[in-house]
Amino acid sequence: MNDYTFRPWQDGDDLALLQIWHDADNTQSQAFRSAFTVDSDSAPWSRTIVAEHQGIPVAAGTVYETSLHNRHLWSYVEVAPEHRRNGVGSELLKQLQELAQSSPSGVSTLRTKVEKGSAGYDFATEHGLSPIQRSRMVRVHPGTVPLVPLREDEDGRPTQEIEDIATGSVELTRVLWDFYQKAHEWDPPAEIDLPRVNRLFLSDEAEAYGAVVLRDDVLTAKKEGKKAPIKAFAVSYRPLEADMPGFEMPEDAATEVLIGYDFEYPGAREAIMQLLSLLAHQYPVILEVDDSMEDLTVMIDHLIKSGVAEVEEETIVLAHA
Repeated sequence: MNDYTFRPWQDGDDLALLQIWHDADNTQSQAFRSAFTVDSDSAPWSRTIVAEHQGIPVAAGTVYETSLHNRHLWSYVEVAPEHRRNGVGSELLKQLQELAQSSPSGVSTLRTKVEKGSAGYDFATEHGLSPIQRSRMVRVHPGTVPLVPLREDEDGRPTQEIEDIATGSVELTRVLWDFYQKAHEWDPPAEIDLPRVNRLFLSDEAEAYGAVVLRDDVLTAKKEGKKAPIKAFAVSYRPLEADMPGFEMPEDAATEVLIGYDFEYPGAREAIMQLLSLLAHQYPVILEVDDSMEDLTVMIDHLIKSGVAEVEEETIVLAHA
Protein backbone atom coordinates (compact mmCIF):
# COMPACT_ATOMS: atom_id res chain seq x y z
CA MET A 1 0.00 0.00 0.00
CA ASN A 2 3.01 2.30 0.28
CA ASP A 3 2.90 2.80 -3.50
CA TYR A 4 -0.63 4.26 -3.32
CA THR A 5 -1.83 7.70 -2.31
CA PHE A 6 -5.39 8.85 -1.73
CA ARG A 7 -6.96 12.23 -2.39
CA PRO A 8 -10.34 13.87 -3.17
CA TRP A 9 -11.73 13.72 -6.72
CA GLN A 10 -10.57 16.43 -9.12
CA ASP A 11 -11.87 17.58 -12.49
CA GLY A 12 -10.27 15.45 -15.21
CA ASP A 13 -10.02 12.30 -13.10
CA ASP A 14 -12.81 10.69 -15.13
CA LEU A 15 -10.78 10.87 -18.33
CA ALA A 16 -7.62 9.65 -16.62
CA LEU A 17 -9.41 6.69 -15.06
CA LEU A 18 -11.13 5.70 -18.31
CA GLN A 19 -7.70 5.19 -19.85
CA ILE A 20 -7.02 2.62 -17.13
CA TRP A 21 -10.48 1.14 -16.65
CA HIS A 22 -11.77 1.08 -20.25
CA ASP A 23 -15.34 -0.29 -20.60
CA ALA A 24 -17.37 -0.97 -17.47
CA ASP A 25 -17.79 -4.61 -16.41
CA ASN A 26 -21.59 -4.30 -16.42
CA THR A 27 -24.45 -1.81 -16.58
CA GLN A 28 -24.42 -1.20 -12.82
CA SER A 29 -20.75 -0.21 -12.90
CA GLN A 30 -21.46 2.06 -15.85
CA ALA A 31 -24.31 3.76 -13.98
CA PHE A 32 -22.28 4.24 -10.80
CA ARG A 33 -19.37 5.80 -12.67
CA SER A 34 -21.53 8.88 -13.25
CA ALA A 35 -21.64 9.36 -9.45
CA PHE A 36 -17.93 10.14 -9.29
CA THR A 37 -17.69 13.89 -8.88
CA VAL A 38 -16.08 16.63 -6.81
CA ASP A 39 -17.18 16.75 -3.19
CA SER A 40 -20.51 18.44 -2.52
CA ASP A 41 -21.94 19.77 0.75
CA SER A 42 -25.23 20.78 -0.83
CA ALA A 43 -27.99 18.31 -1.67
CA PRO A 44 -27.13 15.68 -2.57
CA TRP A 45 -24.14 15.47 -0.22
CA SER A 46 -21.30 13.38 -1.67
CA ARG A 47 -17.66 12.48 -1.23
CA THR A 48 -15.36 10.83 -3.78
CA ILE A 49 -11.81 9.57 -3.22
CA VAL A 50 -9.22 8.69 -5.88
CA ALA A 51 -6.37 6.23 -5.40
CA GLU A 52 -3.18 6.94 -7.32
CA HIS A 53 -0.32 4.56 -8.06
CA GLN A 54 2.92 6.37 -8.72
CA GLY A 55 0.92 9.51 -9.50
CA ILE A 56 -1.55 7.82 -11.88
CA PRO A 57 -5.25 7.44 -10.89
CA VAL A 58 -6.14 3.72 -10.79
CA ALA A 59 -9.20 3.52 -8.49
CA ALA A 60 -12.00 5.57 -7.02
CA GLY A 61 -14.77 5.27 -4.48
CA THR A 62 -17.81 7.40 -3.71
CA VAL A 63 -20.46 7.77 -1.04
CA TYR A 64 -23.53 9.96 -1.38
CA GLU A 65 -27.01 10.73 -0.11
CA THR A 66 -30.24 10.47 -2.07
CA SER A 67 -33.53 12.08 -1.20
CA LEU A 68 -35.87 9.24 -2.23
CA HIS A 69 -34.24 6.38 -0.31
CA ASN A 70 -32.45 7.96 2.61
CA ARG A 71 -32.02 5.18 5.17
CA HIS A 72 -28.60 4.27 3.77
CA LEU A 73 -25.92 6.10 1.80
CA TRP A 74 -25.17 4.79 -1.67
CA SER A 75 -21.57 3.71 -2.15
CA TYR A 76 -19.45 2.38 -4.99
CA VAL A 77 -15.78 1.43 -5.38
CA GLU A 78 -13.97 0.54 -8.60
CA VAL A 79 -10.35 -0.55 -8.94
CA ALA A 80 -8.46 -1.19 -12.16
CA PRO A 81 -8.18 -4.98 -12.67
CA GLU A 82 -4.37 -5.07 -12.40
CA HIS A 83 -4.52 -3.29 -9.03
CA ARG A 84 -7.15 -5.49 -7.38
CA ARG A 85 -6.39 -7.77 -4.44
CA ASN A 86 -3.80 -5.26 -3.21
CA GLY A 87 -6.00 -3.75 -0.51
CA VAL A 88 -6.79 -0.63 -2.54
CA GLY A 89 -10.54 -1.21 -2.58
CA SER A 90 -10.58 -2.02 1.13
CA GLU A 91 -8.71 1.18 1.94
CA LEU A 92 -11.07 3.22 -0.21
CA LEU A 93 -14.08 1.69 1.52
CA LYS A 94 -12.54 2.34 4.94
CA GLN A 95 -12.01 6.00 4.10
CA LEU A 96 -15.53 6.30 2.68
CA GLN A 97 -16.99 4.84 5.87
CA GLU A 98 -15.08 7.45 7.86
CA LEU A 99 -16.40 10.23 5.63
CA ALA A 100 -19.93 8.85 5.95
CA GLN A 101 -19.85 9.69 9.65
CA SER A 102 -20.11 13.37 8.71
CA SER A 103 -23.10 13.12 6.36
CA PRO A 104 -25.63 15.92 7.00
CA SER A 105 -28.47 13.45 7.52
CA GLY A 106 -26.60 11.57 10.22
CA VAL A 107 -26.98 8.35 8.20
CA SER A 108 -23.71 6.43 7.93
CA THR A 109 -24.64 2.89 6.88
CA LEU A 110 -23.85 2.02 3.28
CA ARG A 111 -25.68 0.27 0.46
CA THR A 112 -24.71 -0.65 -3.07
CA LYS A 113 -26.15 -2.46 -6.10
CA VAL A 114 -24.17 -5.06 -8.03
CA GLU A 115 -24.70 -7.77 -10.59
CA LYS A 116 -25.12 -11.25 -9.15
CA GLY A 117 -21.90 -13.25 -9.23
CA SER A 118 -19.74 -10.23 -10.01
CA ALA A 119 -16.46 -9.23 -8.35
CA GLY A 120 -18.41 -6.35 -6.81
CA TYR A 121 -20.78 -8.78 -5.10
CA ASP A 122 -17.89 -10.73 -3.59
CA PHE A 123 -16.19 -7.51 -2.45
CA ALA A 124 -19.37 -6.18 -0.81
CA THR A 125 -20.13 -9.38 1.12
CA GLU A 126 -16.51 -9.70 2.23
CA HIS A 127 -16.81 -6.23 3.77
CA GLY A 128 -19.96 -6.79 5.79
CA LEU A 129 -22.77 -5.86 3.39
CA SER A 130 -25.67 -8.30 3.15
CA PRO A 131 -28.21 -8.86 0.34
CA ILE A 132 -31.56 -7.15 0.99
CA GLN A 133 -33.24 -7.34 -2.43
CA ARG A 134 -32.95 -8.99 -5.83
CA SER A 135 -34.00 -7.22 -9.01
CA ARG A 136 -34.18 -8.60 -12.55
CA MET A 137 -34.61 -7.03 -15.94
CA VAL A 138 -36.77 -9.52 -17.86
CA ARG A 139 -37.41 -9.48 -21.59
CA VAL A 140 -40.79 -10.82 -22.72
CA HIS A 141 -40.84 -11.96 -26.34
CA PRO A 142 -43.58 -10.61 -28.63
CA GLY A 143 -46.69 -12.64 -29.37
CA THR A 144 -45.82 -15.36 -26.87
CA VAL A 145 -48.22 -14.42 -24.08
CA PRO A 146 -51.83 -15.34 -24.96
CA LEU A 147 -54.28 -12.46 -24.67
CA VAL A 148 -56.23 -12.60 -21.42
CA PRO A 149 -59.83 -11.42 -21.89
CA LEU A 150 -61.53 -8.96 -19.57
CA ARG A 151 -64.01 -10.35 -17.08
CA GLU A 152 -67.76 -10.21 -17.80
CA ASP A 153 -70.88 -10.59 -15.71
CA GLU A 154 -73.53 -13.24 -16.33
CA ASP A 155 -75.11 -11.04 -19.02
CA GLY A 156 -71.85 -10.73 -20.96
CA ARG A 157 -71.18 -7.14 -19.91
CA PRO A 158 -67.52 -6.32 -19.20
CA THR A 159 -66.82 -5.68 -15.53
CA GLN A 160 -63.30 -4.52 -16.31
CA GLU A 161 -61.81 -2.07 -18.78
CA ILE A 162 -58.37 -1.10 -20.03
CA GLU A 163 -57.83 2.52 -21.00
CA ASP A 164 -55.05 4.87 -21.99
CA ILE A 165 -54.36 7.47 -19.36
CA ALA A 166 -52.27 10.65 -19.37
CA THR A 167 -48.95 10.34 -17.56
CA GLY A 168 -49.80 13.61 -15.84
CA SER A 169 -52.86 12.06 -14.20
CA VAL A 170 -53.09 12.67 -10.45
CA GLU A 171 -55.04 9.43 -10.11
CA LEU A 172 -52.30 7.41 -11.81
CA THR A 173 -49.60 9.19 -9.81
CA ARG A 174 -51.32 8.31 -6.54
CA VAL A 175 -51.78 4.65 -7.53
CA LEU A 176 -48.17 4.37 -8.72
CA TRP A 177 -46.85 5.85 -5.47
CA ASP A 178 -48.93 3.46 -3.38
CA PHE A 179 -47.53 0.54 -5.38
CA TYR A 180 -43.96 1.86 -5.09
CA GLN A 181 -44.20 2.26 -1.32
CA LYS A 182 -45.57 -1.25 -0.83
CA ALA A 183 -42.95 -2.72 -3.18
CA HIS A 184 -40.20 -1.00 -1.18
CA GLU A 185 -41.15 -1.84 2.38
CA TRP A 186 -37.72 -3.46 2.60
CA ASP A 187 -36.20 0.04 2.08
CA PRO A 188 -39.01 2.55 2.72
CA PRO A 189 -38.85 5.69 0.59
CA ALA A 190 -39.05 9.17 2.07
CA GLU A 191 -42.37 10.97 2.20
CA ILE A 192 -42.65 13.16 -0.89
CA ASP A 193 -45.55 15.02 -2.49
CA LEU A 194 -47.41 13.83 -5.59
CA PRO A 195 -45.90 16.44 -7.96
CA ARG A 196 -42.45 15.09 -7.08
CA VAL A 197 -43.64 11.51 -7.56
CA ASN A 198 -44.93 12.43 -11.00
CA ARG A 199 -41.65 14.11 -11.92
CA LEU A 200 -39.63 11.07 -10.80
CA PHE A 201 -41.71 8.40 -12.52
CA LEU A 202 -44.21 9.82 -15.02
CA SER A 203 -42.73 12.97 -16.55
CA ASP A 204 -40.88 13.72 -19.76
CA GLU A 205 -37.82 14.09 -17.54
CA ALA A 206 -38.29 10.48 -16.47
CA GLU A 207 -38.67 9.52 -20.18
CA ALA A 208 -42.22 8.26 -19.59
CA TYR A 209 -44.26 8.49 -22.79
CA GLY A 210 -47.40 6.41 -22.31
CA ALA A 211 -49.55 4.61 -19.77
CA VAL A 212 -52.51 2.25 -19.63
CA VAL A 213 -54.58 1.18 -16.65
CA LEU A 214 -56.92 -1.69 -15.84
CA ARG A 215 -60.07 -0.78 -13.92
CA ASP A 216 -62.35 -3.25 -12.14
CA ASP A 217 -65.98 -3.11 -10.98
CA VAL A 218 -66.80 -0.72 -13.81
CA LEU A 219 -70.53 -1.51 -13.79
CA THR A 220 -70.86 -0.72 -10.09
CA ALA A 221 -68.84 2.45 -10.51
CA LYS A 222 -71.00 3.54 -13.44
CA LYS A 223 -74.15 3.15 -11.36
CA GLU A 224 -72.59 5.31 -8.67
CA GLY A 225 -71.53 7.92 -11.22
CA LYS A 226 -67.81 7.62 -10.62
CA LYS A 227 -64.69 6.08 -12.14
CA ALA A 228 -63.89 2.48 -11.39
CA PRO A 229 -60.72 1.97 -9.31
CA ILE A 230 -57.38 1.31 -10.99
CA LYS A 231 -56.19 -2.18 -10.08
CA ALA A 232 -53.13 -2.42 -12.32
CA PHE A 233 -51.16 -0.10 -14.60
CA ALA A 234 -48.30 -0.06 -17.07
CA VAL A 235 -46.01 2.85 -17.93
CA SER A 236 -43.74 2.81 -20.99
CA TYR A 237 -40.38 4.57 -21.09
CA ARG A 238 -38.11 5.82 -23.85
CA PRO A 239 -34.48 4.62 -23.71
CA LEU A 240 -32.12 7.30 -22.41
CA GLU A 241 -30.11 7.02 -25.62
CA ALA A 242 -33.13 8.14 -27.65
CA ASP A 243 -32.22 11.79 -27.11
CA MET A 244 -28.65 11.37 -28.34
CA PRO A 245 -27.90 12.86 -31.78
CA GLY A 246 -27.83 10.22 -34.50
CA PHE A 247 -29.24 7.47 -32.30
CA GLU A 248 -31.16 4.81 -34.23
CA MET A 249 -33.42 2.40 -32.42
CA PRO A 250 -32.48 -1.26 -33.18
CA GLU A 251 -35.24 -3.22 -34.86
CA ASP A 252 -35.37 -5.75 -32.01
CA ALA A 253 -35.28 -3.10 -29.27
CA ALA A 254 -37.66 -3.79 -26.40
CA THR A 255 -39.72 -1.11 -24.69
CA GLU A 256 -39.00 -0.73 -20.97
CA VAL A 257 -42.24 -0.99 -19.03
CA LEU A 258 -43.16 -0.56 -15.37
CA ILE A 259 -46.07 -2.79 -14.38
CA GLY A 260 -47.69 -2.05 -11.04
CA TYR A 261 -50.79 -3.26 -9.25
CA ASP A 262 -52.89 -3.02 -6.11
CA PHE A 263 -51.18 -5.26 -3.57
CA GLU A 264 -54.55 -5.95 -1.91
CA TYR A 265 -56.35 -6.90 -5.13
CA PRO A 266 -57.22 -10.65 -5.23
CA GLY A 267 -57.11 -10.60 -9.03
CA ALA A 268 -53.67 -8.95 -9.25
CA ARG A 269 -51.99 -11.84 -11.09
CA GLU A 270 -54.71 -12.01 -13.71
CA ALA A 271 -54.60 -8.22 -14.11
CA ILE A 272 -50.83 -8.33 -14.63
CA MET A 273 -51.23 -10.86 -17.43
CA GLN A 274 -54.11 -8.92 -18.98
CA LEU A 275 -51.87 -5.88 -19.37
CA LEU A 276 -48.70 -7.78 -20.25
CA SER A 277 -50.39 -9.88 -22.94
CA LEU A 278 -51.60 -6.68 -24.56
CA LEU A 279 -48.29 -4.83 -24.32
CA ALA A 280 -46.22 -7.73 -25.65
CA HIS A 281 -48.69 -8.78 -28.32
CA GLN A 282 -46.61 -7.36 -31.18
CA TYR A 283 -43.40 -6.01 -29.68
CA PRO A 284 -40.92 -7.14 -27.01
CA VAL A 285 -40.98 -5.46 -23.61
CA ILE A 286 -38.55 -5.34 -20.70
CA LEU A 287 -39.80 -5.32 -17.12
CA GLU A 288 -37.97 -4.61 -13.88
CA VAL A 289 -39.04 -7.27 -11.40
CA ASP A 290 -38.09 -7.03 -7.73
CA ASP A 291 -38.62 -10.06 -5.52
CA SER A 292 -40.70 -7.82 -3.24
CA MET A 293 -43.30 -7.60 -6.04
CA GLU A 294 -44.62 -11.05 -5.18
CA ASP A 295 -47.52 -11.35 -7.62
CA LEU A 296 -45.47 -9.99 -10.52
CA THR A 297 -42.55 -12.26 -9.60
CA VAL A 298 -44.77 -15.36 -9.61
CA MET A 299 -46.16 -14.60 -13.06
CA ILE A 300 -42.80 -13.66 -14.58
CA ASP A 301 -41.15 -16.78 -13.17
CA HIS A 302 -43.86 -18.81 -14.91
CA LEU A 303 -43.11 -17.08 -18.22
CA ILE A 304 -39.37 -17.68 -17.80
CA LYS A 305 -39.94 -21.38 -17.13
CA SER A 306 -42.20 -21.52 -20.18
CA GLY A 307 -39.43 -20.08 -22.36
CA VAL A 308 -41.32 -16.97 -23.44
CA ALA A 309 -39.29 -14.60 -21.27
CA GLU A 310 -35.63 -14.40 -20.28
CA VAL A 311 -33.57 -12.60 -17.66
CA GLU A 312 -31.29 -10.01 -19.24
CA GLU A 313 -29.79 -8.71 -16.02
CA GLU A 314 -29.91 -9.73 -12.36
CA THR A 315 -28.77 -7.35 -9.65
CA ILE A 316 -28.57 -7.47 -5.89
CA VAL A 317 -28.92 -4.58 -3.44
CA LEU A 318 -26.66 -5.07 -0.43
CA ALA A 319 -26.48 -2.95 2.71
CA HIS A 320 -25.05 -2.71 6.19
CA ALA A 321 -27.44 -3.84 8.89
